[in-house]
Amino acid sequence: MNSLLRKLLAMNWVLVALAFGLAIFGVLAIYSATYMRAEAYLAEIWRRQIVWLVIGLVIFFSTALIDYRGWLTNVSFPLILYLGGLGFLALTHFIGRTTYGARSWLEIGPFSFQPAQLAIIATLLLLAWLLTNTEMWVGFWLTVGRILSCAAIIAPPWLLILIQPDLGECLVWIPAVFALLYVARIPKRYLLVILIIGIALIPVIANFGLKSYQRERLTTFLNPDLDPQGAGWTINQSLIAIGSGGFYGKGFTAPNTQVQLGFLPETIVHTDFIFAAIGEQLGFAGTLTLVAAFAALVLTGLSIAATARDDMGRLVAVGITTLLFTHAYMNMGMTISITPITGVPLPLISYGGSFLVLVLFGLGVLESIWIHRKGSSVHSRRTH
Repeated sequence: MNSLLRKLLAMNWVLVALAFGLAIFGVLAIYSATYMRAEAYLAEIWRRQIVWLVIGLVIFFSTALIDYRGWLTNVSFPLILYLGGLGFLALTHFIGRTTYGARSWLEIGPFSFQPAQLAIIATLLLLAWLLTNTEMWVGFWLTVGRILSCAAIIAPPWLLILIQPDLGECLVWIPAVFALLYVARIPKRYLLVILIIGIALIPVIANFGLKSYQRERLTTFLNPDLDPQGAGWTINQSLIAIGSGGFYGKGFTAPNTQVQLGFLPETIVHTDFIFAAIGEQLGFAGTLTLVAAFAALVLTGLSIAATARDDMGRLVAVGITTLLFTHAYMNMGMTISITPITGVPLPLISYGGSFLVLVLFGLGVLESIWIHRKGSSVHSRRTH
């Protein structure tokens, strides 16, 4: 009991405050975007988000208080999680629910979730284990073998997500994987070659890996006025909503707005375009505060990575932090037309129970890395 109390006191309370402050703000934002909807299920979803937040709270603290080395440095847990994510992705291909043209949701009884989100975290954990345990592989052929081993882990889930097709979840892998390879001290020249190969494959993926509506999204991103009543409608309404908010916004739960009048589609205003709703209601001041909170969360994650006691902790912290940054950047970016519309949710803010729980699990891992960063009476002696 004393050990548990000391761990609680040793937590990074900045991370705790940011995580749950953002999550609670997310519940309020969801309520404000949906409370006037005629559909009963939309009027209730903020309550469901609270239930998931409570579940996430339990998972966050449970994960934080358990020494990450006990279950991450052993390949069993990352491998089981990886195989589980792979299995769910394969199952989704056959019995998954199609939403907006992508067969990406899996329903088990009353519970539905996107296996791609689980697969990303599982793959990063397994990659971190592999890179940690092959750190002594030096020289040309051993480095190539190290990279190919990573590719063998990444390729199966990534391709299964691509054929759904879920472009957004495919894209969020790229910065996280590069961050892991960089921190794992893969020489920069190899990373440059990988980047060149990836760029060369973009036309192939665009022509054969994407559906027509996804190509339309990319075209609309380059020119939103090309089809203002069709493919360009959502992004144009998002820009109008954010711009009309001015500096201080129209007010929390304000009526007669782009959001409440339904100009932003009601099926996505509380998920993919929650940032647009916040921009209209709270204005530039509110969105700037939200961006600053996410920046603080990312900087906190990087500081945890910098103080990690071992390479495994450092790699996992960098991977999780990069995932959070990429999701936030892509979601906010698509609402203001600096990134294509890809359906990537805003962490801790967008409606989605399973994603919220996974994000809080990842933040719990970060907290565990922080708590167990030093040797003391609570922690075992530092290992090298």
